[in-house]
Amino acid sequence: MRLGLSLGYQTAWSTPADHLAMAQEADRLGYAVVWAAEAYGSDAVSMLAWMAGQTQRIDLGAAVMQIPARTPAMTAMTAATLDTLSGGRFRLGLGVSGPQVSEGWHGVRFAKPLARTREYVDIVRMALARERVAYDGEHYRLPLPDGAGKAIKLGFHPHRSEIPLYLAAVGPKNLKLAGEIADGWLAIFFAPDMAGEYVAQIGPKPGFDIAPTVPVVVGDDLAACADVIRWYAALYIGGMGSREQNFYNQLAVRMGYEKEAKLVQDLYLSKQVAEAAAAVPQEFIERTSLIGTKDRIRDRIREYAAAGVGTLSVSPYVGDLEDGIATLRTVAEAFEESGV
Repeated sequence: MRLGLSLGYQTAWSTPADHLAMAQEADRLGYAVVWAAEAYGSDAVSMLAWMAGQTQRIDLGAAVMQIPARTPAMTAMTAATLDTLSGGRFRLGLGVSGPQVSEGWHGVRFAKPLARTREYVDIVRMALARERVAYDGEHYRLPLPDGAGKAIKLGFHPHRSEIPLYLAAVGPKNLKLAGEIADGWLAIFFAPDMAGEYVAQIGPKPGFDIAPTVPVVVGDDLAACADVIRWYAALYIGGMGSREQNFYNQLAVRMGYEKEAKLVQDLYLSKQVAEAAAAVPQEFIERTSLIGTKDRIRDRIREYAAAGVGTLSVSPYVGDLEDGIATLRTVAEAFEESGV
């Protein structure tokens, strides 16, 4: 197992300079990858390109590049360029986002996300291999059959013709798809005690990289550490999507928190955000996060390794850059002491 750093997107406290400093420290400490995200604010590609020129060894991962935001050919061009600029350090993470962002921000219908993802990945891989892109799918047809277009191949020789490709997946069907067409899984709210169920859904695939993003808060008071993460958990379980379609709420239900998930959602959608955060079970946070002392984090790292995680990407929940750097160092020390 290797360590990763998940930076997410720009926030109120984290400037681009802060993110760069975190990435450079992770590079110095031997972390394997730094991930940048996008939703409807800062984009992943710009951040990764900026960090690529100012880091040395660490891989640069998109977690994720949104499928509705780019054509598959544009994603292949971008991935090939980032991989070449970084000397072969790019990891391509893809995800369909959710209906609110896909339809509200990008103007792309969310219907049939699994079928669209499968076709999208087909075209991306075809383009990266410098094949002439001709595709006759349900959702993508290249070239268009009634126009002047022709099948085209990528116009330069990239650093690699095969770039590690990850899918962000929450539901069982999407996780099964990741096992079929991807090289790794970008997981959220990953509980090591449920690893057997996850692996069964992925199916047998040698070398497949399970890569969860795991919140981390270092401290002596376990409850106080959990309180820092409650707001993030409440946002996803309660407010990320509609009452009828919230993949993260459904995940919490599958983890055994049906009543609690409903309560968090009811409170959040009623704009009682603080109450929703308080209603997130302590057990849920402990199962899906790295919180507490360095010794406790060390023991939890061993649990993630035993669960088959290949890349453990930590997301420091801190108030400033100084605390962020300190957290990265503590996790690196705990990782070394774990012996995994």
